[in-house]
Amino acid sequence: MKLEPGARIAFQGDRGAFSEEAALKLLGQEIALLPCGSFDATFSAIQDGSADFVLAPMENSLAGSVHRSFDLLVESGLHIIAEVVIPIVHNLIGLPGANVAGLVSVESHPVALAQCEQFFLKNPHLKRIVAEDTAGSVREIMRADDPHRAAIASARAAEIYSAEILHDHLEDDRENYTRFFLLAAARSISEDADKISLVFQLPHSPGALQQALAPFAQRNLNLMKIESRPVHGKPWQYRFYLDLQASARDPQTITALEQLAKFAVELKVLGSYKSAQTVTTNAGS
Repeated sequence: MKLEPGARIAFQGDRGAFSEEAALKLLGQEIALLPCGSFDATFSAIQDGSADFVLAPMENSLAGSVHRSFDLLVESGLHIIAEVVIPIVHNLIGLPGANVAGLVSVESHPVALAQCEQFFLKNPHLKRIVAEDTAGSVREIMRADDPHRAAIASARAAEIYSAEILHDHLEDDRENYTRFFLLAAARSISEDADKISLVFQLPHSPGALQQALAPFAQRNLNLMKIESRPVHGKPWQYRFYLDLQASARDPQTITALEQLAKFAVELKVLGSYKSAQTVTTNAGS
């Protein structure tokens, strides 16, 4: 996808985060990257004028959905205009000259730590330390200048902070991918858009979900994902997030969405965009 040179892209985390890697894969090198300290700051970056677009992680193939991102997507009113999927490779990163035998602790984002369980089982002496994000943990160990501390992060983070990769591919499962959305203030649908994301609420009545999904099944439209999330401030009420493999310009899709809108308490189309391809790796390589 091409944006104007210098377009400002906000992402959560420090330089070297997987979100930064995803932004560069999707948009190329001519963008301006804006690291943000939290998801809330990231999603508000367009409104406060510091960014033109937001790049946010939405789902990991092993850990599941990034719930805070989904909640903020609905609250922010931003629109999905593209998606990108990148493989997640976890590296053990330390000071130049450090070695695994001399380490005392390893820090990273809790999801990254959890995805390297086999490494910690083989090295029970290592203390796990939870950090805000993967790249930030590399920055902190380099700032501390302590050869007994290491971090788990991307190879890009090691390069940016002049650290050293002590061990690559720490992840338990090499088929590990994260899906990101590119978000904009204005709705935009490309000619080749073949995927729709939407969110809706249903009345509390028997068979409500079956009735809501029936218009898609009747038209042979493929539902790629459905997930429920609680509605904030309304105990025991839920929203359903749905990914649909279809074109927003297809008359069958339009009719199905119109039928859902008549039945749903609330319906919002989050975006229509080109689906990203996942190039799987060989776990034995």
